[in-house]
Amino acid sequence: MTALAALLPLLVTAAPTARGAALVDVSALVPDAVVDLRYATAANFLGRAVYPPDARCLVRADVAARLARAAERLRTRDLRLRLYDCYRPLAVQREMWRLVPRRGWVADPRHGSNHNRAAAVDVGLSTADGREAELPTAFDAFEPRARADAAAGIPSVARVNRDLLRAAMEAEGFRVNRAEWWHFDAPEARGAPILDVPLAPAALAGSPPPRP
Repeated sequence: MTALAALLPLLVTAAPTARGAALVDVSALVPDAVVDLRYATAANFLGRAVYPPDARCLVRADVAARLARAAERLRTRDLRLRLYDCYRPLAVQREMWRLVPRRGWVADPRHGSNHNRAAAVDVGLSTADGREAELPTAFDAFEPRARADAAAGIPSVARVNRDLLRAAMEAEGFRVNRAEWWHFDAPEARGAPILDVPLAPAALAGSPPPRP
């Protein structure tokens, strides 16, 4: 069975605004991933929540299959994926731009972000017991050390973890954002439509129940 075929029972039927697209709850496919959606909290550069508290990590089915394979690579190093951000509705992109209209920090909603296409993820690492692994900076730290190739001022353990994450993601076709070690774009972003499907589970038919 192919990875994409294994995804079929997990597909979340999107609202009509998705133009027939289907999104997948990554935690259903990668059950050991630590879901840490920062935009459902105030622990982000905006300083406030812009997602509902019950938001889920949703992506395109083919992107989810890539993430599952990357997670498998990381397990061989006793590491787990930590999911900071996944699909982002266009309405939220507009709100982020209203709050911080600064290119390089927020994508202009007139053109959209690959997060709006459900084809980009912000990820980190956790140890086998779920603790956040050491990485060069905190998520959303827009500073020189956040660059994907930064070296100065970064402890060796953090650099090794960053490079392991990048290697696992790039081996499955993702491309890192040079300015943000945590941001990875999938090749499926090219030509994918911008979506505005709500993140609340009630709006997503067929969603599995929340994990305890």
